[in-house]
Amino acid sequence: MGIKKRSDWNIYAYERALQQGGFRLVAGADEAGRGACAGPLVAGAVILPACAAGRIGGLADSKLLSPAQREQAYQRIV
Repeated sequence: MGIKKRSDWNIYAYERALQQGGFRLVAGADEAGRGACAGPLVAGAVILPACAAGRIGGLADSKLLSPAQREQAYQRIV
């Protein structure tokens, strides 16, 4: 059984719908840890300018990135 790879193809659809509904800023969030209430958990959120949409690969699921790719994404975000 192979691992399903998630796609970034529609990652911004929900954000666009919220913005069309009047929300000006929408934060994207991600977590890392052992799951809800099962151990240490770290969560983070960020609001990027609209021009950054689609320009930073791997935002759909950071767990699919290698440590080096996560570091590159981090450097582009901050």
